[in-house]
Amino acid sequence: MHDLTERRKALAQTTLPTPNRTRVFTVSNQKGGVGKTTTTVNIGAALAKAGARVLVIDLDPQGNASTALGVDHHAEVPSVYDVLIDDFPLADVVQQSPEFPTLFCAPSTIHLAGAEIELVSQVAREHRLRTALEQFIEDAEEPFHYVLIDCPPSLGLLTINAFVAAKEVLIPIQCEYYALEGLSQLLSSIQLIQRHLNPGLSVSTILLTMYDSRTNLAQQVAQDVRDHFSGQVLDSVIPRAVRISEAPSFGQSVISYDPTSLGAVSYLEAAAEIAKRWAAKESSSETEPTDPNHPEGVSH
Repeated sequence: MHDLTERRKALAQTTLPTPNRTRVFTVSNQKGGVGKTTTTVNIGAALAKAGARVLVIDLDPQGNASTALGVDHHAEVPSVYDVLIDDFPLADVVQQSPEFPTLFCAPSTIHLAGAEIELVSQVAREHRLRTALEQFIEDAEEPFHYVLIDCPPSLGLLTINAFVAAKEVLIPIQCEYYALEGLSQLLSSIQLIQRHLNPGLSVSTILLTMYDSRTNLAQQVAQDVRDHFSGQVLDSVIPRAVRISEAPSFGQSVISYDPTSLGAVSYLEAAAEIAKRWAAKESSSETEPTDPNHPEGVSH
């Protein structure tokens, strides 16, 4: 408990740097049940709580991110479906979340379940979200600092649209057996997207979720992931916590549901790390001489 109090104090004294360009993340893992939607919602809420302007795009037909952010998403509500299929401007479907004044959500509705099939015949079907998002960012009266896209746990046209629209991939990995299974498939898919549709895409962030420090297995999985992806794994880990699981049933993120809980503090720390790593990378790239053979960092 003393440790948690110290962590809360440290967060209270932290001011997060805001990026000078909109950072667009796809939160993705083809494996289900790894905390993907939970991570999207809580990282978004944590960044918004720190003062950043954040848009969460719910691309999962189940609409769990929309529910957790307290945003209306019944069948008649204009949604991401209308953006992808009927060319609605994204601004026409975005709603402000009641959580924080700077947190917004483009909701999913049940119609999105049929969008995979309908997209097949659309012109520029892989680029439809990217086109809409670029227009939205350009037209926004105030700049958005972060866009987080929550995908379904499959590599269909919805997820491909997310990968094409994004510049960064955030992969949540649960600290359980089989955690790395399927990850090589996901990374292969990302490489295909890089090669053919979005050369600027990169796996910038990996977050360990559902961590139980009491088990040797969780510690071993965490170590394996850090060994494989040393530069991308955040130091912050998300524990198994009841409050994180409870929050969506109240239409809230854990950040607003119980801001002093272990789960909320862990997500606030992860969000701070995401913001600070970018700022450190940007400042070092400004001071270093340009190497023509070295690809530029992730930008948008």
